[in-house]
Amino acid sequence: MIIKNMEKEHLSGVLKVEESCFTHPWSKESFESELSKSESFKFVALEKDEVVGFAILDIVLDEGNLLDIAVDEKHRRKGVAKKLFEKMLEKAQEKDLSFITLEVRSSSAPAISLYEAMGFERVGVRKNYYSRPTEDALLMTKYFKKD
Repeated sequence: MIIKNMEKEHLSGVLKVEESCFTHPWSKESFESELSKSESFKFVALEKDEVVGFAILDIVLDEGNLLDIAVDEKHRRKGVAKKLFEKMLEKAQEKDLSFITLEVRSSSAPAISLYEAMGFERVGVRKNYYSRPTEDALLMTKYFKKD
């Protein structure tokens, strides 16, 4: 598996993963919009040129916001999300970010466990943030120490 910058050529594979993972998937236009932004990082995980996962980290000043991360179901529990996170954290440190924040369904124990293992802390709740089904989002943040 390799982690690369997401390019337009990866969009069909990214959309396939997105649509298989979420009840409210992003549109092709949303991904195209993100690809046009220079202030965000977009990565894909490839296995034999097939997109098996991706992550999008938006940057505003010295703050990061994980907008989207997904791994194809048949490639889960193989370290794909961890590798994507490692690449994001590497870029976050290069950019000298103060923190990265994300939202996750409160029922998504595997994702929460991964985020905590990557150093994210629970910092709040967004009530009824998700739909299909309606559910709270857990807010999580990873802080970077400043010298």
